[in-house]
Amino acid sequence: MTAEGVPAPPDASRLTAGEARALFRRGIVAPSAGWADGYTQANLLIVPADLAYDVLLFAQRNPKACPVLDVLDAGQVTGRLLPDGDIRTDAARYVVYCDGVPVERPTDLLEVWQEDLVTFIIGCSFTFESALRAGGIPIAHIDQGVNVPMFRTDRRCRPAGSLAGPLVVSMRPVSPDRIADAVRITSRYPAVHGAPVHVGDPAALGIADLGSPDFGDPVDLPRGTVPVFWACGVTPQAAVMESRPGLAIGHAPGHMLVTDARDSDYLVP
Repeated sequence: MTAEGVPAPPDASRLTAGEARALFRRGIVAPSAGWADGYTQANLLIVPADLAYDVLLFAQRNPKACPVLDVLDAGQVTGRLLPDGDIRTDAARYVVYCDGVPVERPTDLLEVWQEDLVTFIIGCSFTFESALRAGGIPIAHIDQGVNVPMFRTDRRCRPAGSLAGPLVVSMRPVSPDRIADAVRITSRYPAVHGAPVHVGDPAALGIADLGSPDFGDPVDLPRGTVPVFWACGVTPQAAVMESRPGLAIGHAPGHMLVTDARDSDYLVP
């Protein structure tokens, strides 16, 4: 059972994207890694129209962390990536920011929705996790049943207008003999963060403690593995927290929008 009392499906990986969104619409709350295998998951950033240009420019200047898959016009609640869905209800969970401070983590946005809100749907590294697992590379957070660990780094993104902030990364431990394979597999998904930004010593990214992620949950690092870090779509939310716009909405980290796109749509030869 979830905190909201809605039963979790016995095998979420076998759901279609529409079935997954329907469960989240009902109020189920769970990290979405491993759900709806083969369907592309996405990060969200939703802002008033007067901030949308800055977000678009921020994404253009920082494409590794903010690969935009689609943008919904002001007030629009559905689109080609969720043709039967509703952006206000269909993500696994949301975060509402006021002046950069997270003030609410609702399961829907019906009470806070405004007709001037523009939605950015941003690529997510969950997209290439199926390919990693198919290649025989375990995913620790899925195997351990927790949310992926995410960390603020000391690397600065290129600012854009009113937005500035640090690069956020997600971490997955990988056996040293499989690191080259992990790089090769994920580099074929440039629209969803692509190859890692760093392998090895977390201190080189300004990360002091892998056991204390800024977002998500810590994972147990299997013996002999090396931490591998990918750019993360929570980066725009870190910029919101630093830049403090009046209103912004994101997905709760690790609780994504499951889209009708297929992971294979973003695979390059």
